[in-house]
Amino acid sequence: MSRFVAGVAQLVRALDCGSGGRGFEPHRSPHLLLELIMTSKLKKLKDLERQLDVAIPVEEYKSKFDIKINKIKGTAKLDGFRKGKVPIDVLEQRYGPSVHADVINELIQDSYPKELTEKKLKPACVPSINITSDDPKKPIQYSAVFEIFPDIKVKISRWSSYEKHAINIEDTDLDLAINDIRSRYGDWVDVSRKSQNDDQLIMDFEGKVDGEPFEGNNAKEFKLVLGSKSMIPGFEDSLLDKDPESEFTITAKFPDDYFKQDLAGKDAEFDIKLLKVQENKPAEINKDLFEKLSMEVSDEAEFKDEIKSRMDKEVEAQEKALTKESIYELLLKSHNFSAPSSTVKEQSELMRKDALMRIGQSVENAEADLFPIDSFAEDASKRVRLDLLFAELIKFYEIKVEDDKLKEFIADESKKYKDPAQFEAWVVSQPKQLEQFNMMILENQLIEKLENDLKSKDKVIKFSELANK
Repeated sequence: MSRFVAGVAQLVRALDCGSGGRGFEPHRSPHLLLELIMTSKLKKLKDLERQLDVAIPVEEYKSKFDIKINKIKGTAKLDGFRKGKVPIDVLEQRYGPSVHADVINELIQDSYPKELTEKKLKPACVPSINITSDDPKKPIQYSAVFEIFPDIKVKISRWSSYEKHAINIEDTDLDLAINDIRSRYGDWVDVSRKSQNDDQLIMDFEGKVDGEPFEGNNAKEFKLVLGSKSMIPGFEDSLLDKDPESEFTITAKFPDDYFKQDLAGKDAEFDIKLLKVQENKPAEINKDLFEKLSMEVSDEAEFKDEIKSRMDKEVEAQEKALTKESIYELLLKSHNFSAPSSTVKEQSELMRKDALMRIGQSVENAEADLFPIDSFAEDASKRVRLDLLFAELIKFYEIKVEDDKLKEFIADESKKYKDPAQFEAWVVSQPKQLEQFNMMILENQLIEKLENDLKSKDKVIKFSELANK
């Protein structure tokens, strides 16, 4: 509530400048009985924004002011007076403005949460406080503007269906997975032929837009696998059928939704110095590969069985994730409510911070057009709406995490580690990790109930389709 103190800073200065040497007289009011009870009025502004107007009775102000002045009287030391014998009017003239500010601050901090409770309001943000009347001879009046969380009425309908996903693994998928592993753990060897897809190129490049260099426009000995689609459209295609140790210029276009606004949709030219063309020599299926993969297998047959087992586990996890996503999409469509803009803004800022961290940048150092905050608004709104709906669904189904469920979950998680006992001993001393586990358990239980209560339709997809997403 430190903002409240800042909110009365100008008020304090105004009172001090306007005292005129006559002393501060907050309790000498002819209207002591003007108001005996605190009153308030709630106004609906735009969407979820509300304004709460509060009037605090004179007597409540006077009581707090007198208590503070009398406390100062017991310890004040002023020239010409003995300790504890300074007259009240002298104390009020000397300390009145600061005491006045403290009293108003306390009255707001006391009254605001009480009024929220009384009116059953759930604020989504810190209020903006405006003191509309600070005259101690009249009721102290202020307005608080804030957003509230929406009132969500849970509706579980069987009119619409979610998609229950099943993923099929074919024999060719296993072969592709093994080939992919062999490629990733293989060696790159130089070749003298022209470049083609799946080759790795080592190059120097320098790019320009409208004839001018831009941030991150050049690199030395840059490695790029053709077909990886890791560069902007047109860049990799222009590097096909090129000789090693050659120099040339290519053109490419930044996508319209590029994360740097000043480059979005712009055409660029890149001067390329192609140093090497390399092709992949896949790793052999042998003991060296097994060790790199931390696999406890002894031959190719066991290796294939282990890969198939890992694929099965991945498929099971993906089936659950895709089904859960479909359920949440269905629920969001069937529950029409807005998210507080202040909460969406906070979520957008967190998402931008995360995006910047992934490229080694920070919010403090990054330019505003690098991952513009507005570009996260849609996803942030969806996430906030889902979080709010999730909380209401947990209450609707009265779901709780029992101790035995948590212990069982921790035991299952511990199996992923070499020393399960050590992991279990560690995790019980980590409050944040336990909180995360609790949320995961709540979500699992919620999904079980929703799968039973909602109508579903089967959706079968191929493993290869999943891998290419």
